[in-house]
Amino acid sequence: MGSVVREIAVGAPADAVWAIVGDFEGGPVRMTGGAVRDSSLVEPDVRALTFADGTVVRERLVGRDEPARRIAYAWVGDEVAHDNTSMQVFPEPDGTSRLVWVHDTLPDDLTGWLSTTMDRLAPVLGRELGR
Repeated sequence: MGSVVREIAVGAPADAVWAIVGDFEGGPVRMTGGAVRDSSLVEPDVRALTFADGTVVRERLVGRDEPARRIAYAWVGDEVAHDNTSMQVFPEPDGTSRLVWVHDTLPDDLTGWLSTTMDRLAPVLGRELGR
C-alpha cells in the first residue's frame, strides 16, 4: 500500500481549524479555495465532492474523533482497491496549529498522482484554514 503524508502549518488555533476540517459535509469547500466547488451528503455517511474541473468523487466517513481532532474517510470507486485518508489537527505552543494529512491507497501507483495533488493543495489548505 502506498502512503502520502503532508504536514501543514496553519496560522489559526486548533479548535478553529478543527471546526472546518471536522465538518465532513461542508469542510472541503471551506478549506480548498475553490478546488472543491460542492460537497453534499448523498447518504448519511457518504459525500459527493465536485471539483473545479467537474470531476465528482464519493467519499465515505470512516470515523470522526472529536477529542483527538481527527477525521478519516475513504474514496469510494472502482479506481481504488483500498483507500483511507485522515486529517488530524494538533495545537502548537504559539497558539497556531498543524494539520497532518495522510492518504493510504491501493494500487500503489496512485501515490504519484496523490503526491502531486496534495503538494498543490497543501499551501491552499494552510492559507484557507488560517483565515
